[in-house]
Amino acid sequence: MNLVSLERAAKAYAHQTLLAGVSLGVSDRDRIGIVGRNGAGKSTLLGMLAGVTEPDTGRVARVSGLRVGFLPQADRLTGTVEEVVFGVGRRDVPWESDPLARTVAGDLLRGIPLGADAARLSGGERRRAALAALLAVERDLLLLDEPTNHLDIDAIDWLGKHLRDRGCAVVVVSHDRWLLDTVCDRTWELDRGQVHSAPGGYSAYVLAEAERERAEDVAEQRRRNLARKELAWLRRGPQARGTKPKFRVQEANALIAAEPPARDNVELTRMATARLGKTVLELEDVSLSIGDRSLFSHVTWQLGPGERVGIVGVNGSGKTSLLRVLDGSLPVDGTVVRGKTVRLAHLSQELAELDPDQRVREAVEEVRLRVGVGDREISAAQLLERLGFSAERQRTRISDLSGGERRRVQMLRLLMDEPNVLLLDEPTNDLDIETLTEFEDLLDSWPGTLVVVSHDRYFLERVTDHVVALLGDGRLAFLGGGVDEYLERISAVRTVPAGKPSAASPGISSAAAERTARKELQRLERQLDRLTAREAELTAELAAAATNDIGTDYEKLTALGADLRTVQTEKADLEERWLTVAAGLE
Repeated sequence: MNLVSLERAAKAYAHQTLLAGVSLGVSDRDRIGIVGRNGAGKSTLLGMLAGVTEPDTGRVARVSGLRVGFLPQADRLTGTVEEVVFGVGRRDVPWESDPLARTVAGDLLRGIPLGADAARLSGGERRRAALAALLAVERDLLLLDEPTNHLDIDAIDWLGKHLRDRGCAVVVVSHDRWLLDTVCDRTWELDRGQVHSAPGGYSAYVLAEAERERAEDVAEQRRRNLARKELAWLRRGPQARGTKPKFRVQEANALIAAEPPARDNVELTRMATARLGKTVLELEDVSLSIGDRSLFSHVTWQLGPGERVGIVGVNGSGKTSLLRVLDGSLPVDGTVVRGKTVRLAHLSQELAELDPDQRVREAVEEVRLRVGVGDREISAAQLLERLGFSAERQRTRISDLSGGERRRVQMLRLLMDEPNVLLLDEPTNDLDIETLTEFEDLLDSWPGTLVVVSHDRYFLERVTDHVVALLGDGRLAFLGGGVDEYLERISAVRTVPAGKPSAASPGISSAAAERTARKELQRLERQLDRLTAREAELTAELAAAATNDIGTDYEKLTALGADLRTVQTEKADLEERWLTVAAGLE
């Protein structure tokens, strides 16, 4: 049974139709991702499911007593963090006694004082508080609009695994392709007022989309073949002989784009070296403090021609400050060497440099009319069209653009200036997936040195070759294992198991943490007892099957052996976790 159903729902704003007679439903175990271009109506569809937006025509039906949790894009929080997350009315019932609230608080509110004013938190902290308020309560349906906004990579990693394992329906609008792959078992694409459904997460959706377009291509080709036969028959008649119409059938467009070739790193490095020389950017014994806080301490780092580096780190670790050190806008103690041929462009998180009265094409063409990308030259208009600006949209004023469209104009202006060193600070903010893939394709053929700060691990792994991290100890760590190694290091720093509050956190009392840890020990001991008993049973069954007088059943032996190994692996993991919790109590 569907929890929420839309029946022939339609919605339009001004002259733009967002939903055109859409019928769909969300059942109790669905985990659905919604994708589509900026302005396609994703947030409108989610708001309609949540009941905060009404359709112009059609109807929305919900089951009685449905517990819906809705996370909008903007976080409007008032009161203390404790009031926002746990609610004033829950003070009579300690939230520490609620396993779900305890788990969510321990992971999302780590380092955030419960008594802090929620309105004064940073963007990432506000987002974590809003998510904690939503997830700390049992829900039947979770509706999340861009939940990864302002979150760092380890918070996104936790969120993806939590939503994946949570036993309720989830519908999420996101441009984070890793999150969609981790959480979703179905994808809805919103395009020109219609919703196309495909099983699986983002990767499966891409495959299904390619197959759908291939099928459409086959159907169109069949139609054209019939048309050619009909025209051939007509041309045999007298009218055809008199008029002699000229007929040419164009070849079908390739609807499925071929997989883009892998970057030729050797060739791109050769071209970058020719443009940059051997010296690009070098930091030597660089230290930086802001107030009483030290961000970097005696950092030495060299960036060579053609290097593609991703920078990761928790919120507030100094990633943006590092980019400002590289571009020379932030003075530091130490030496910063910049190559003589460096043409540096810095994509900041702000949009202030755009003139709101300019039109889109004017804003790009005032930098340059044509730009070289790889081994070809592209005009400003072509580049704009490639990143989603139609000829009509190119005449729109900057002030009338959405946040994602302004971000695209900002990136295009940087590329038109033909830099050979690019510093990108959260470039994926507000961009839809289609634009992201086009941008990634552009960067694949761009020869130069690239430094990217991003919480989008899919984007990082797509456009960079290696990752460095700011882990809060003042050093810059090279991570050969990429984002996965970063998450492992962050997890190792936290001595208390994931999902449990940290006693060191100023928001959670040490007594509550100790109480939680002792309950965790008891739960682990019960699980270990069950696994020990199961291990003994399987060992006995395996011995009996091996000494059977009738004959040896090799298939049964194989199955029993596999079950035994699984139980032993799970038992070893639990024992290691038990030791970690016990050590934390000591």
